[in-house]
Amino acid sequence: MSTEEQTDKPRPFVDLIVSILIPSVILMKFSGEEDLGPTTALVVALAFPIIYGLYELFFNKKRNYMALLGVISVLLTGGIGLLKIDAQWLAVKEAAIPLCIGIGVLVANKLGYPLVRKLLFNPTIMNIDKIHDELDKNDTRGQFEIRLDRANTLLAGTFLFSAVMNYFLAKLIVTSESGSAAFNEELGRMTLLSYPVIAIPSMIMMLAIFWFIWRTVNQLTGLSLEQIMVGGEDEDVKKSG
Repeated sequence: MSTEEQTDKPRPFVDLIVSILIPSVILMKFSGEEDLGPTTALVVALAFPIIYGLYELFFNKKRNYMALLGVISVLLTGGIGLLKIDAQWLAVKEAAIPLCIGIGVLVANKLGYPLVRKLLFNPTIMNIDKIHDELDKNDTRGQFEIRLDRANTLLAGTFLFSAVMNYFLAKLIVTSESGSAAFNEELGRMTLLSYPVIAIPSMIMMLAIFWFIWRTVNQLTGLSLEQIMVGGEDEDVKKSG
């Protein structure tokens, strides 16, 4: 494996530590006047996901709109705290970004660019050419496209779920005046809770969509999971050998 491929591999634990754990600890434990103070603590805490996001965006081959939106989201959070804007706008911001993504997924699908193809039904995960060949042989390509369109709608639904949960989580937890130590502590708690409350259910929903696509391909082509997945046939040959 090349160095480029290694650096481009997903690193969920690094993402979790840099984007959630470190900022949350700084906000909750170091926002008091006797420590960093609310303003400095907010700047230091948000610097971690911003710098990491920019690094992923420009130096680690992850130049995509999701990474860019992540950086913008953190900057907006910092702006609300530093400019002491009413905390209710934090809840609006938390809901607005995933809601816009969900709407974008639906609009892109109508324009002929379904995001589900990029995320789940793509050549790095599935044997697309083999699947298309079998669909054409069985004359089920039209049925598949209808179900793939349904999967794309389900994908948009995961972002709607995130938007609703983000809004209520922010409204319930962040109630103090922005720019205060209490605001920082609540922001840190919200960030920490966002993983089990929002991120994990969203991942489960994404896996369910992947399962839906796999079952659709299996039903319409008769291909096994090993035949559908990239590298699956090679593993099957090794086992049989």
